[in-house]
Amino acid sequence: MGAAVSGLGDGANGSGMGPGLGDIPESCVACVFMYLTPPEICNLARLNRAFRGAASSDSVWESKLPPNYQDLLDLLPAERYQNLSKKDIFALLSRPVPFDQGNKEAWLDRVTGRVCLAVSARGMAITGIDDRRYWNWIPTEESSLGGFTGWCLMGLPALCNILCTCPSGIVKAWFNIVAYLQQIWWFEVDGMVKFPFPADTYTLSFRLHLGRFSKRLGRRVCNFEHTHGWDIKPVRFEFSTSDGQRASCEFCLDDTEHDDANGNHKRGCWIDYKVGEFVVSDSEPVTEVRFSMKQIDCTHSKGGLCVDSLFIIPSDLKKHKRRGVLK
Repeated sequence: MGAAVSGLGDGANGSGMGPGLGDIPESCVACVFMYLTPPEICNLARLNRAFRGAASSDSVWESKLPPNYQDLLDLLPAERYQNLSKKDIFALLSRPVPFDQGNKEAWLDRVTGRVCLAVSARGMAITGIDDRRYWNWIPTEESSLGGFTGWCLMGLPALCNILCTCPSGIVKAWFNIVAYLQQIWWFEVDGMVKFPFPADTYTLSFRLHLGRFSKRLGRRVCNFEHTHGWDIKPVRFEFSTSDGQRASCEFCLDDTEHDDANGNHKRGCWIDYKVGEFVVSDSEPVTEVRFSMKQIDCTHSKGGLCVDSLFIIPSDLKKHKRRGVLK
């Protein structure tokens, strides 16, 4: 069997006795690649010259791009994408593309080529954010799950290495800062995003963290000195779209009843709170989404919460995400 595997790349002109994969016309290989994912294409590109040539074909990579990928390119300076192959455009858009002064980012899922979007805490309207008695901005690397640089114009081998190191396709935005609430009575966060989402079903969620985290002697530590009030009344999450779709839900962010030997599973980790789903039938007209989370019962204060970002991601991609999604 080992000999058979080693001869997969041999053709009629190679050392093999009969025809091999190297004899398949490049155009036929490209047709097969149309049905594969980018990581799969990159893995097969290592087999032989015909597969490598097909893996660089514009027709293959254009089929992996969303129909309105030009809308994402328009968020970048023209010199960033002029004269690029479709393969390089896919690589470029698989990295977060910032817009709205860097407070929002869009990118393509590396496996499916579908559009994802994130809004940082700086892109939201947060009540009391300018008062240091209530809120602080905390620089952090925990606002992201990964970041690769220099994708564009790297050549196929480098692109293959990057795609194959992240086969799940999940990329997080790269904001490097979160809003930390020390204490407040009126908790309200609002925001809006207008974007030409391609046709799909999307899930909207907020990413939050109870407790203030830091690194000490190279280890991650959490401080819950200010964490209080989130187990008394739930936080209400809402969103609405420009075509009339709405969703709302409520969650208690803290869970003191689990403060026993098992610990509190909501403290000290990032949790994505799913608000709901909405459907986009076409990228035109542009979809406007308004969102909010609030707990405005002023009978008690609350604090010790980190607000990272809001995510709008194709719904069936959520199952590939890490643990910590509340549905």
